[in-house]
Amino acid sequence: MELLLIRHALPIRVEGATGPADPPLSDVGHRQSESLVRWLEPEPLDALVVSPMARARETAAPLSAHRGLDPVVHEGVAEFDKDADSYVPMEELKAAGDPRWQEIVDGGYFGDGDLTPAQFQATVVAAVEEVIAANAGGTAAIVCHGGVINAYVAHVLGIDDLLFFEPGYTSINRIRASRRGHRMVVSLNETAHLRDV
Repeated sequence: MELLLIRHALPIRVEGATGPADPPLSDVGHRQSESLVRWLEPEPLDALVVSPMARARETAAPLSAHRGLDPVVHEGVAEFDKDADSYVPMEELKAAGDPRWQEIVDGGYFGDGDLTPAQFQATVVAAVEEVIAANAGGTAAIVCHGGVINAYVAHVLGIDDLLFFEPGYTSINRIRASRRGHRMVVSLNETAHLRDV
């Protein structure tokens, strides 16, 4: 089967929320999600799975409407920071030289919470494998997050670093999965559909 791991579009910045930050898409993010729909137009799509987080659900909404597919919300593909009280795009942290960027690079992205990188990856892998098993012979898309994509692709490639690359907003990352259990990375970080956004 063919699996598309799609990172959500650009959300707004949220800092110091009273509860978990779950930002909606920015204006640019909405344009990115529309570009995604046009780019995927010629490709088959049998199933659409989404993270429960607003930025993923809003990214998937135009694709869902265009294809007539009801998105299936899967808790297992939520981002590791789902309970954080802020969301600042990593690109902004990097460009500003924010110390939080270096913390991410150094592997401190799980903070002081109870979730370990190994637990996060195990949850992600189990969730993605459920989607693969449910869509044998077809094509499924999972609209999720950069950390989720990294965790699953690192698993497939046998890489220990769970944040080894930066998936672009609405980037498409393709995996081919066989019934015999073979998994192959076909492409990472496809962003050609964003040239005009």
